[in-house]
Amino acid sequence: MTASKHLITILDDQREIREMLSTALNQAGFETMCFARATEFEREIRRISPAVCIVDLGLPDKDGLALVNHLAVESGAAIIIISGRVLVQDKIVGLELGADDYITKPFEVAEVVARVRALIRRNTNRDTTSKKQIVTFSGWTANFDKLELTAPDGRKQNLSYAEAQLLRIFLDAANHLISRDQMIEMLSGENEGNFERAMDVRVSRLRTKLNDDPQNPKIIKTIYGAGYIFIGDPD
Repeated sequence: MTASKHLITILDDQREIREMLSTALNQAGFETMCFARATEFEREIRRISPAVCIVDLGLPDKDGLALVNHLAVESGAAIIIISGRVLVQDKIVGLELGADDYITKPFEVAEVVARVRALIRRNTNRDTTSKKQIVTFSGWTANFDKLELTAPDGRKQNLSYAEAQLLRIFLDAANHLISRDQMIEMLSGENEGNFERAMDVRVSRLRTKLNDDPQNPKIIKTIYGAGYIFIGDPD
């Protein structure tokens, strides 16, 4: 798939930032759509399928973190937060709510383009036609097309895009030790940054959805000092 087929949305209330990012991404071969307000963006996102959504947290009409969380649950797009919030806790919260990357202002435009390329490359390589989109394990069913998890009792719940990525990694390495460094590399691509803590939170959120008691886990076992083992026989 060529870059020209990938749509990147840019949501930022500062016109100069929208234009700067749009110009750079267009020159890199991507298609772009720009939005100044969350309401306008949310109206359009129902009919388009962007590969990456770039979202500023400081929006005039909606809480940016709430929007990121909604996108992570409802959209298949990767999410890059761009924000003036530089505290580590802000970054952790953004990644915890489902963002794939977090860039602080001021930033280099070339870095944003590189991060977009890295996310698309990672997701394209992972989302091959040989991958099964519906996988069953330990009585559970994961539908990666719908980002949906079905419990043994039939109860359904949404997976965020980030949670689905993590579950896919676990399923691919079922019954084998996978180190934290390996997971960080696979999930964060070229930008580890503050991702280590966010990855732990993501594991915790997935455990909760799998009703896996963290004190006595049956599915995602922590091997202290080494990593994790996902117990199951995926079909």
